[in-house]
Amino acid sequence: MLRSIIVLSLLGVVSLSCERSKGVKETSNEDSTAMMPESDKRLLFVGTYTEKEDHVDGKGEGIYVYTMDKNTGKLSQVSINRGIKNPSYLTIHNNGKYVYAVSETMGTDSLPQGDVYAYEFTTDSTLREINHVPSEGGAPCFISIDPSGNYALVANYADGVITLLGIDDNGALSQKMFVKHSGKGLTSRQQSAHAHSVWPTKSGYVYAVDLGIDKIIPYKLDEGKDTLEATGRDTELRPGSGPRHLAFHPSKKVAYVVNELKGTVTTLDILDNGELRPFQTLSAVEDTTMVDAGSADIHITPNGRFLYVSNRGKFNNLAMFRVNSETGELTLIGHQTTKGDGPRNFVIDPAGKFLLVANQNTGNVITYEIDDVTGKLIDIGVESEIPTPVCLKFMP
Repeated sequence: MLRSIIVLSLLGVVSLSCERSKGVKETSNEDSTAMMPESDKRLLFVGTYTEKEDHVDGKGEGIYVYTMDKNTGKLSQVSINRGIKNPSYLTIHNNGKYVYAVSETMGTDSLPQGDVYAYEFTTDSTLREINHVPSEGGAPCFISIDPSGNYALVANYADGVITLLGIDDNGALSQKMFVKHSGKGLTSRQQSAHAHSVWPTKSGYVYAVDLGIDKIIPYKLDEGKDTLEATGRDTELRPGSGPRHLAFHPSKKVAYVVNELKGTVTTLDILDNGELRPFQTLSAVEDTTMVDAGSADIHITPNGRFLYVSNRGKFNNLAMFRVNSETGELTLIGHQTTKGDGPRNFVIDPAGKFLLVANQNTGNVITYEIDDVTGKLIDIGVESEIPTPVCLKFMP
């Protein structure tokens, strides 16, 4: 499969403001941690869909801010930022002062692009918009911050575009450049490139995961030039896999990619030259004949002992894996229901005690406790109602 990369320098672009979208607020456990000491709380940011789209009936109001009780896993709503459409993915700056969100929209026929928003997290636990800029591609679905804190990277699903944005000392965003993938894959969902996530690393390599062309594409981030340079060492996954998100082992040179279409997870060695080399692929779903299994998210515990994958569609569960302490290879433990429909995203708290999963279509977030011996997820009876939740991010 041939792939060409078009690198386009960005000129000045005028940002367009987004109108407030409508939604219905639903939440549980409100104010239950109001009297708790701050040391017993952990901040959680929730991205939602606010609009009715072909693939989702968005009922959210924007970006929700919650606190989580570190002892019980219960959530309490703090605030809502309503000035953004479809904030389907969020990331938090390394300094904890700024929050960034994609606005997963398609723009217009003549200018098919979404937007990226920068916010300051204020002392009253609300989000103050700093600025917003075009994403340079349609349906931006993922955003990350590089380790230096000087750049944000965005994956635009609709047209396979990866965008590099600068971050100034005040948290504001500015355009730097973008790269556009091309090619196609095996299935009906792979008629063109579809960048689904982008992952900067401390080594300076940036990994773009493209569902449409079954590839993980490594770039080198050149801070002197504000550019992404292709290395030519792409990882080609099995045809029809549909790679979506990555997880990195906390102490080994090993990464894991969840393959949405095949419902598999592939383990990869991280080489010194930035190449990701596959050496194991396991099914994350019970039915291995699926063409579009709907696997979505992947995370590893902070201690590197257990890894989890969310599966949507007919499954609506979390696959649980044990990680080999020597090789990083995976062994399936079992599956845990998510008690809802459409677990697009989940998060493990920084202490490794709780896993929270967001069920997009049923509007609920379920908190599980992680058994630190077996890795199994324990249902502790904690559920929070949040309309169309699709991204969960803890404050570092």
